[in-house]
Amino acid sequence: MKITVCWKWVSLDRDRDVDERWAGVSAADEAALEVALSIRDTLAGSDVRVFCLGPREADDVLRSALAVGAASVTRIDASPELDGRIVAGAIADHLHDADLVLCGDYSIDRGTGSVPAFLAAELGAAQALGLVAIDVATATTMPLRVVRRLDGGRREVLDVALPAVLSVEGSVARLRRASLAASLASRGTVITAVAGPYGRPAEAEVHPYRPRARTLPAPAGDSLSRVRAILDVGGSDNHAETVTLDPPAAARRILDQLDEWGYDTPVPR
Repeated sequence: MKITVCWKWVSLDRDRDVDERWAGVSAADEAALEVALSIRDTLAGSDVRVFCLGPREADDVLRSALAVGAASVTRIDASPELDGRIVAGAIADHLHDADLVLCGDYSIDRGTGSVPAFLAAELGAAQALGLVAIDVATATTMPLRVVRRLDGGRREVLDVALPAVLSVEGSVARLRRASLAASLASRGTVITAVAGPYGRPAEAEVHPYRPRARTLPAPAGDSLSRVRAILDVGGSDNHAETVTLDPPAAARRILDQLDEWGYDTPVPR
């Protein structure tokens, strides 16, 4: 089995030179690597490779991945602040032979968790996101059994067939410690770097993260009615309804409802 782990390197101190105390990968990313290594340990002939998008300062965290047992590491030379869809496309260019892709479900900056979903779409693979447990033993028989977090404290058990993209929470596993010999050996390793999406400046332009804009009607009526509308005093009661639809129809229904509420929803491809 070809197992790939995707990391996101983040530096939270952008105003000064990179300080290792404020740079690195999230606990969820480390958990993804530990799960990958555990699956490799149960499957003869498997290996784990790690891809990380970021500048050359990310080489140190990739060396740590080599020290704990990754077979190879590759850095995609690009800004980690790129849009999630662009990041997923840059990584997917190198993963078309992957059987299983593991990611953390959040990064240590803004933590949108969108890249695994975009990555699954780019690869045409199954996806199971926000996992709280993975039964490593089922990797020998397949499908892989995983547990996903739902709202209200509920859990969903899934059997995931390959190829697949999984994202895990940081609580799923704790990354093993590297031996002293492996840590020392990895220090002098030259990290392979490949060009990132610099060739597409219109797509790869970096913007500050902002929530999606919502269209609101212009104020109307007297000041008292406008205050009541803002505070939602005396308004109509909200209602809920349960609908059962096929996935394409369900997606269309969600987009229609968001459009009715005034959100600027993208046009589906």
